[in-house]
Amino acid sequence: MIRVLVADDEPLITAGIRTVLESAGDIEVVAEAADGRAAVEGAIRHRADVALVDINMPVLDGLGAAQELRRRMPGLRTVVLTAFGAEPNVLRAVQNGVAGFVLKNCTPDELIRAVRAAHRGDAYLSPAVARTVLDMVTPGEALRRREAADRLSALAPRESEVVGLLAEGLSNAEIGRRMNMSETTIKTYVSRILAKLGCSNRVQAALLVRDAGPRG
Repeated sequence: MIRVLVADDEPLITAGIRTVLESAGDIEVVAEAADGRAAVEGAIRHRADVALVDINMPVLDGLGAAQELRRRMPGLRTVVLTAFGAEPNVLRAVQNGVAGFVLKNCTPDELIRAVRAAHRGDAYLSPAVARTVLDMVTPGEALRRREAADRLSALAPRESEVVGLLAEGLSNAEIGRRMNMSETTIKTYVSRILAKLGCSNRVQAALLVRDAGPRG
């Protein structure tokens, strides 16, 4: 079972998330919290595998909680929930190693998928959140696009194909099926790609692909 802590200061949302997650069969909500400080303590006390936290909470916000959890529980993965389509903290949080971002109006399947991805060590970026990150790119950031393209040019053709599918949000198993390779082989490819690109997780690699724009 995947042990999950849910942190949100709105009880109805917390109850709804619990219902959705526990309907999956392989997920157990072991604790709930209404503020970031309680989320940190609850995750530690109940040995959570994944913390699902809202950004805007009292006492300590979700990003502060995620940062502290990363320091105190390195093995725990944090997925951030946000109700905002233009949340300015999305990019900063992803760069700081948050395992995933999902919008509160996502489908139940997407929420479950995000928790499972985080638990298996992958990262999940909601398509809607990815579009928000893209919208942050301004004409003055053309240099960042060129730098992203230069970094991606270091990849071999097969690695480029893998990272392109990764950027579409596919899991290792899904990429393997698409490319007729084993999941273990794809995992090896992903590890090598992250090392070559200097990325600490899959979300950062996906954002790099998006920053670079369409490839010819």
